[in-house]
This record gives sequence, C-alpha cells and structure tokens, in this order.
Amino acid sequence: ITDAFFTYGKNVLLAKSPSTQIEGVFAATTGRSVPEEQEALLQQCLEEGAGNLPASESVPAVRKVSVTLTSDWLEGSELLMTSLSDLNTSPEVTQCADQQLSELNTLASSELQDHAVAELARLPAEETVTVASSAPWAAVVPQTDHQTAGCAGINVEVLNDDPAVLAWSLACDAETVPPVLPAQPIQDAVPFYPVPTEVPYHEILWRDWEDLSVQPCVLEQVSKNTPLFEFRVMSYNILAQDLVEQGLDLYVHCHPDILNWNYRLPNLLQEIQHWDPDVLCLQEVQENHYWEQLEPTFKEMGFECFYKRRTGTKTDGCAVCYKHSRFQLISLSPIEYFRPGLDILNRDNVGLVLLLQPVLPEGLGLKAVSPLCVANTHVLFNPRRGDIKLAQVALLLAEIDKIARTTDGSYYPVILCGDLNSVPDSPLYKFIRNGELSYHGMPAWKVSGQEDFSQQLYSRKLLAPLWPSSLGVTDKCQYVTLCQPKKPGRREYSRDFLLQFRFCDVACERPPQLLLLEGVTDAKPVASAREHSAVTAVPKKHNSLSSLGKQCSGVIQHGLNLTSVYSHFLPQRGRPEVTTMPMGLGATVDYIFYSAEPVESKAGRRLYKDGALKLLGRLSLLSEDVLLMANGLPNPFCSSDHLCLLASFGLEISSL
Repeated sequence: ITDAFFTYGKNVLLAKSPSTQIEGVFAATTGRSVPEEQEALLQQCLEEGAGNLPASESVPAVRKVSVTLTSDWLEGSELLMTSLSDLNTSPEVTQCADQQLSELNTLASSELQDHAVAELARLPAEETVTVASSAPWAAVVPQTDHQTAGCAGINVEVLNDDPAVLAWSLACDAETVPPVLPAQPIQDAVPFYPVPTEVPYHEILWRDWEDLSVQPCVLEQVSKNTPLFEFRVMSYNILAQDLVEQGLDLYVHCHPDILNWNYRLPNLLQEIQHWDPDVLCLQEVQENHYWEQLEPTFKEMGFECFYKRRTGTKTDGCAVCYKHSRFQLISLSPIEYFRPGLDILNRDNVGLVLLLQPVLPEGLGLKAVSPLCVANTHVLFNPRRGDIKLAQVALLLAEIDKIARTTDGSYYPVILCGDLNSVPDSPLYKFIRNGELSYHGMPAWKVSGQEDFSQQLYSRKLLAPLWPSSLGVTDKCQYVTLCQPKKPGRREYSRDFLLQFRFCDVACERPPQLLLLEGVTDAKPVASAREHSAVTAVPKKHNSLSSLGKQCSGVIQHGLNLTSVYSHFLPQRGRPEVTTMPMGLGATVDYIFYSAEPVESKAGRRLYKDGALKLLGRLSLLSEDVLLMANGLPNPFCSSDHLCLLASFGLEISSL
C-alpha cells in the first residue's frame, strides 16, 4: 500500500515539478549518467503533465509508468541513492528538500489523494484494500526489505532506494499525514521474504536398492534348490546430540532447527522403520536417549537391544539390536579398548560382539542354519593416531576370533559393522580385507588415510611390536590363551609320555646325603599336580614368546576372510561413494564387512566369492556432488551427518 502511495506521489511530482527540481531530487548522483530510456521517460512526463493525460488512459498510464519506474529504478543503480548517508551528503538534495516540503504537503493533502481515489477506484475490487478508514489504495507488492502498512511505520533507511519515497517520508515527518496509522494486514499478500525454492530432497537423495541375487554364486545356490535364511543388516552412525552441541562449528551450514534432537529423532526412527532391518548396529548413541527413547521404541518394533557406553566421561556408545522373531542370543561380549597404562590403548572407544542363532520358520522340517557373529564398533577419530586405531581393530578381531571360532578351528559367518574412521584402500582397510599388514616404520597418520600430514617435520611412526605382550593378543589377532601350537612337526610331550621316565635308573638313585622323606625324597616318586602344571605351562610360555617374536617382525594378520558389502565407487556416476560429509568434504568411513571365501590374490589384493553367507542386495550410497545439492549432511531429510548402510544377506539352510 505504501509503495503504491509513494510511487503515485512520485509520478505526480514528476509531472508537476520543474526540471531543475526533478534533477535535484531524482538525479542527484554525482558523476552518474542517466540511461537514455529513463531520460526519455522523464522528459515525456514533463512535456505532457498530469492534466494532459487522456482520461480513459490516465489510470493505466499512471500504473504503467509507476511499474516501469519502480522496476527500472530498482534494477538500474544510476538513479538510486545507495545509502542514506549518500543522500544526506548530497548538497542538491539538501537544498531541494526544503523546497519540496510545501508542495509535497499540498499534494498529499488534496490533489494526490483526490486524484488517486478517483482513478484507483476504477481498479478491480481484488486489487484494492482499505487502510485506516481512508480511500482505497492499490495493493502493490513492496519492493523494500520490510512490509509496512501506513506511512507512520516507514523506515527511512529501508526506503532510501527511492529518493521520492524518502522525500515523501520527510513530508510525513512534517505532520502532513497523521503520525500513527493503525496497520492493517494485506489479504493474500506476497511474503516479504522471498520464499526459497523448495529443495526436492526426496529426489536428490534418492537411493536405489541394488539386487545382487542375480550373481552367479547365488544363482548356483538357487539352482541347487538350497533354501536361504534371508535377513537385513543396517549400520548407522546417528550422531549423538551431545557431540552436535560440542561441535556446532561443524554444522554452520545447517539451520538450527534441523539440529534439534526433537526434530532429528522422528526422522531417524522413521528411516529405520522404513528399511526394516533384522539386525541394527548403531554408533554415537547417546546414553540417556537410548534408555529413555530409543530402546523402548525399538522394543515396540520387535527388537532385542544391547548397549555399551564409551568409557570415561563420554556420553555416547554403540548399540546392537536384533529382531527376536528372527534371532536368538547365544553369547554377548562388550569390548572396552581402554587399557590403563598403555599409550597404544588409552582412548575410550568400545565395541560389541554378539553370536546369534537364526530362528528358522516352522514347516521346514529337520533343517539347520549356522550361527551368525555380529560385531559393531566405533573406532577413534583422530587422524594422527593410526597406531591406536590399528590396536583397537586388533582387539576387536581377537574378540571376534574367540566368539566365532568353532570346535574344528573354522569360523561361523561374521558380519562386522561400524564407523572405522578410515577411508577405502587405507592400510587399516586393507588389513581388514586382505588379512595382513606390514606396519613397521609406517607414519601413524597414514594408517587411516583421512588426512595427509606428510609435510610435517615430525611424524609419529609405528614400531614393532605395536602392543606389548602383556595385552595377551598375538600378531594374528588372537588371544594368547586360546591359541594352539601352529608349527608343523613340533614335538609335543604328553604327561603320560613324560611319566614313563620316572622309574629310569638315574631317577631311582637317591643321593646319599638326601634325607629320606616319605612321599618327597623316596625312591618311588609319583606325578604331582605341580609336575603337571609345570609340564603344561611350557607350551603356553613358548607360544607367548613365539607371538612376541612375530610381532617384532612388524607384521600383523588375521584369518577371518572379510570383504566389504560396498565397492566404494559409483560406476554410473564415475565418482566415489561417500558415507559422511564433514565440513563439506565427502568420505567413506562406515562399513559392513562380511565373511566370504578367498579365491586368489592379485597385486596384494585378496579376491573373494560368497560362501555360506551370501550378499543378496544393498542400498546404494551417494556421491559428494549429490550431497552438496542437498546442502550436505545433516539436512532436513537426513538427520545425521552419516548415511545409513543397509545390506541383505542369505545364510545357507542345510539338512540335519
């Protein structure tokens, strides 16, 4: 309304005022030239005058000139004052302002309003509104930064883009117009802030389900009519709220509302419920949120849940949940990586290892399916301390070795999920996938591949052994107490074999100076418990020393035969996959590894094929450029700074 009122006043002023005044008010820009189109338009207004306009064309002409002037002047900076200070410092405007006040007062009180009422009353009803019980004025979308109704509420600093508006505001200050006019809302007015184009998050962040059941190994299994126990596994770092509030500088690209836990929680639960996993591995689960909100909700969804909080003062941890209708718990092993007194294990990260028994549906008869080992962890983030990351992973693999090992020395199928804070093809990734890593002399920052610190003068290097023997973990990522002698042809002496020498001639000769004590120094010794413990302690001691000797070589190994669900590359886009996007830089740090059968090795890379555990499908990941289109992570659609990982597996069902 005010814009229409001011614009109309400007048009009248242009038609009535002498050219010198127009030049003083509207063209008082030092050193600026007026565009030819605007100069011609002003000259036309001066020659014709308001009274010479045809009556039938007066309103359209006025509206046309008003719109043209407003748009052209807003777009062309030559005729505009850029700031209020520019206007105040302009001598021409200062001199002209006093001259214009009297004429503007007259225009405002009589001719302007009368002419406007007469002409604008002819406009359609939907284009007029009533302000302060006065004449109707045209409802023009404001061209200013603030939407106002009524002259008294005008902000001169806001309206300084238009000198005529400024002059009119000065006239209003001279009490020509009542100082306070009640503001009336404009019906169906355009919002004052431009509405941003709605980002189609569903389209941008669309993730396809990749069906891998057409692979030859799976088709071969189907051709044999061997049934499979199918299940889905999800791994998801859900971003603990405490970590959000402690690192707000990482999320400056996010609107504060979408970082609120009350906003994020329904999104996360809806996403989990939509994909409906049978096994759910979560990282960065805040403890109070888990016990108060997540666990009760998951139980309603049919999950059995287990949680391990990080040690120390940390408030988040890891959780593993499984559908109790699909699995039964055999064993549970929470892991704490913190070891007092060990610099290599002085952080508070944790993990969980579960052994689950799949529940077969009724009607299959005498069928059996192998137990499944599920592990979940969140490894240290610090890119400079790859030595700690490597030791944490070694502890996790040792626990998996203990839980998943069968009586015949083989392993149950294993699924390892987690945020490993390491990129694909980094030494740590290769160690998990290839089963071996030579680490001696390697810079610690290089282990995870997150950042390049090669330009630093001093860099921590990994030395053998990576951890002390007191940790009780061998170079093969196995607990010492569970290891069996591995050297072929090694002589093993049983207790019975050693006891047959107790009656040899030398053993039966008692030294003459030795006192005869029954059961101690008699000529017929018997095997005691102490003898047995001394004999059996030899292989353990030897095994521990052997392990220490291997670690001194700077090579660590494991025998779990794990490969990744994801390929870490999007061939259709020619770009790498990303699972997180810190500070606008995409990276893959989240993984789902699973047991497979090694086929061969090429250039140090082990190749696999599916064994008893078959990969049937996976939820595709996104590339960095796609996430940038959605303003990164988190965003209104994805409420974590990580993407969830989802895979479908099949376990062979065999006959008893």
